[in-house]
Amino acid sequence: MKTLFKLSAIAAFSSLVLAGCASTMPMHDSKTQHVTVNAVTAQGVGEKIGTIELSDSPAGLVLNTHLTALPPGPHGFHIHEKGSCEPAVKDGKMGAAIAAGGHFNPNQAPHHGTPVTGHMGDLPLITVDAAGKSEEKLVAPRLKLADVQGLAIMVHAGGDNYADQPKPLGGGGDRIACGLIK
Repeated sequence: MKTLFKLSAIAAFSSLVLAGCASTMPMHDSKTQHVTVNAVTAQGVGEKIGTIELSDSPAGLVLNTHLTALPPGPHGFHIHEKGSCEPAVKDGKMGAAIAAGGHFNPNQAPHHGTPVTGHMGDLPLITVDAAGKSEEKLVAPRLKLADVQGLAIMVHAGGDNYADQPKPLGGGGDRIACGLIK
């Protein structure tokens, strides 16, 4: 009987210790990642303008935007091939976040296109309201979080027509915001 009492006491004490540890340990869902997004210019990485939450779903990679301080209207939105938001030289001039490289394109798609037909990094447009905010839930059906680890996510100055005509890469223009997917 004494042994049973001691075992019960040890079990109760262990449960309390483990419960205490569980309540002080940070909870982290390994299937969700929060990406900090900063304004970018040819001079460098600027202030934080929000976050994008990335998570896997049966439908593909879900992107929840929580962005501010952007120009109103539609904006091209892409995953880029390198994990950098730094400026770099392209065609002889310094450009915002050029160190991120081109659109993520591991399957070597010959053309820019929709999130289903183009580069793997081609994402749905984001729309920014009159107050400069984007609070949207978008899905990239061909991607998973593991595919984009170590890459950059980019917002462009203009919209995206999902074609290479009349301007290359959908006509989105300059890179205005960037985040690193770690």
